Amino acid sequence: MVSPKAALKKERMLRLKQMRHDYQLYVIIFLPLLWLIIFHYIPMFGVQLAFKNFRILDGIWGSPWIGMDHFVKFFNSPQFVRVVGNTIIISLYELIAGFPLPIILALALNATLRTKFKQTVQFVTYMPFFISTVVMVGMILQFLNPRIGIVNTGIGLLGIAPVNFMGDPEWFKSIYVWSGIWQTTGWGTIIYLAALSGISQEVHEAATIDGASRFQRIRHVDLPGIMPTIVTLLILHAGSIMGIGFEKIFLMQNPLNIASSEVISTYVYSVSLASSAPNYAYATAIGLFNSVVNMILILIVNQIAKKVGETSLW
Repeated sequence: MVSPKAALKKERMLRLKQMRHDYQLYVIIFLPLLWLIIFHYIPMFGVQLAFKNFRILDGIWGSPWIGMDHFVKFFNSPQFVRVVGNTIIISLYELIAGFPLPIILALALNATLRTKFKQTVQFVTYMPFFISTVVMVGMILQFLNPRIGIVNTGIGLLGIAPVNFMGDPEWFKSIYVWSGIWQTTGWGTIIYLAALSGISQEVHEAATIDGASRFQRIRHVDLPGIMPTIVTLLILHAGSIMGIGFEKIFLMQNPLNIASSEVISTYVYSVSLASSAPNYAYATAIGLFNSVVNMILILIVNQIAKKVGETSLW
C-alpha cells in the first residue's frame, strides 16, 4: 500500500513533468502575469497614502497617519460637485447613447443577406477603432475649427455664424461622447456578432416555417439569444461609470471648456503631477474613492441582474 506522503510526492513529480512538457504555455502567460503584478498589485501598497500626511523625506511607510482627512477635504471641496458631476454625466451619457448602438448594428448586419454589403459596412465601421487617441483628438480639433473647420465651413454656407465648439462648455460632452461612439461602435459589434453566430439556425428555420417575419425573428430569437452577453457587458460598463479615461479628456480640455470637461482622472492629475505644489496623498485618496464607487456599482448592478434574470458575473 502506497503511503499518502509517497502518493503526494508522485503527484508533484507528475505535475512538474507536465509543466516541463507544456512550458510554452507558461512562457506565454508569464509576461502578462508579470505586467499584472508590477502595474496592478505592487501599486496597491501605495494606497495607504490616502490615509497619510505624505512627506517625501519620511517616505510612504514613515509618513504619519491622518485617517480620513483627505476624503473629508475632497468631499468639502468646491470642486467635488463639479468633478464628480461631470464624470457621472459623461459616463451615463456615453452608456445610454452608445451601449445600444453596437447591438442594433450587430442585429442589422446579422439579418442582411447581402454578403458584400455586410463586409463593406463592417470594414467601414471597424476602421475608426484603429485611430489613436491623439490623432482622433487632432481630427476633432481640425473639423471643429471656427475658421477653417469643415463643420463651420458647412454651416457657414447655410448662413449660420461660426461656432467655437471646443470653447463652449455646453458642446464638450456631446463632442466627447459622439466621437467616441463613432470610433468604437463598429468594434463593439464583434462580440455581439460572435454571440449571434452561436444561435442555432434550426430555431430560425422553425420560426420561418411558423410564419415569423425577419423583425419577429430578431425580436424573439436573436435578442433572447444574445441577452446573456448584453447583460454581462452592461454590468462591466456600469462598473466603470466613474472611470472615464484620462487621455482623450485631457487632450480635448482647454481653459474655456474646463467647467464641463474636468473629471476625476484629470483632477487627480492636476492636483498631483501638474501642480506646482503636488499633493500625492490627496490625489491617491480621490483615486481610491473613485475605485471604491466603481466596485460598489458593479456589485449592485450584478445583484440586480442576478435577481431580475439568470445572468451575472458571479
